[in-house]
Amino acid sequence: MDQHETRTARARKTEQGMRRTGDGQGGTPAGTRWAAVLAIVGAGVVAALQVGKVIIAAPLLRRDMGLDLAAVGSLTAVFSVLGMVGGIAAGGVIARFGARRMLLLGLAATALGTAAGAAAPGYGALLASRVLEGLGFLMITVAGPAALQRLVTPARRDLAFALWSCYMPGGMAVAMLASQAFADWHAYWWCAGTAALLALACVALLAPPSAAGASLSWRGLRQDTIDTLGTAGPVLLSLTFMLYSLMFFALFSFLPVLLMERLGLSLAQAGLYSAIATVANVIGNLGAGMLLARGWRRSTLIAIACASMALIALLIFRSGAPAMTIFLLCVAFSAVGGLIPATLLGSAPLLAPRPALAAASVGLVMQGSNLGQVIGPVTVGAVIDRHGWPSAAWVVVAAGAGGLLIAWGLRRLGRRASHAARL
Repeated sequence: MDQHETRTARARKTEQGMRRTGDGQGGTPAGTRWAAVLAIVGAGVVAALQVGKVIIAAPLLRRDMGLDLAAVGSLTAVFSVLGMVGGIAAGGVIARFGARRMLLLGLAATALGTAAGAAAPGYGALLASRVLEGLGFLMITVAGPAALQRLVTPARRDLAFALWSCYMPGGMAVAMLASQAFADWHAYWWCAGTAALLALACVALLAPPSAAGASLSWRGLRQDTIDTLGTAGPVLLSLTFMLYSLMFFALFSFLPVLLMERLGLSLAQAGLYSAIATVANVIGNLGAGMLLARGWRRSTLIAIACASMALIALLIFRSGAPAMTIFLLCVAFSAVGGLIPATLLGSAPLLAPRPALAAASVGLVMQGSNLGQVIGPVTVGAVIDRHGWPSAAWVVVAAGAGGLLIAWGLRRLGRRASHAARL
């Protein structure tokens, strides 16, 4: 038997073991462990809190460190850049060392990075601490779905992943609301680090150990990447998440400014209103879980959300409606958009090329999400600067049209192949 056949046989043996232990897609636990599910969702919320804290604390950072907007933007962009380039690689590492182990490591890195940031003497040290936090965020957001896969029965799977998809709006809303209690960003950082340690303790106590996979190698990671990128399902999901993030952050990156200009709110009031609109995203997340559990097609939910977001964006940016109506439209935009993350994150493990690549498929989907977070605000900001607020609607409409085409592609994929996911 040559080396290639030996590696292939070893990989098959590993996957069979993962199916038996429930580490891969094929494992079916005897019952759903809701305490562990909530602990993992809580870890995701804490990870998203680290994203939102910089956005909300920006005025304090500028006052204390004399930073310009570009420097503050770099502190936020670190997370997106790491996620944009490292998603599949993180999935490969998680598949080999176990989702629970890497989730704990991600929370530890987040706590350590946050503590280092709170003690940072200057901007350089603060930026370095954000890189460590960003690595923790990447591990948490990719390991979370992989860990959930082992904890839920098929009947409760969509609900569990809908809960997980609430981590970003939930964490961002907590960051916005918690900011009202802090007059000093250092205290905010210490409290965020404490939250990471509490989440680590909950996961360690409640989530069962996960089996490790095959030994880690560059050749294995390269093959995982090739196999994942060569499978239509994860690629289409990643492109959809990119377009969704572009649409969502195209509006919400500028929402406080929009509210201050249209409603005449103060910065604190704009933050509170933005938190309300962000929390509305949770409604769509949970709604998607319930609809999927009732047999709705995933492509149908994606198409409905993309079309609705495009239409609402036209009303927000171009209708000239009263100020409070504009705010309520932003809430509706957020709520209907929430159908997409829950659908995509729940679909990624099911559409993986093989069970051992569930984490890599989630990583690819997260790469799309982070790419959209990078290009969305930049694109819309440039369009607004050149052509004014109404022109931003066409960016969202174009992205929504792209999402409709991808939904059609997913429906066709479901007709050609037999999937556990109802596409």
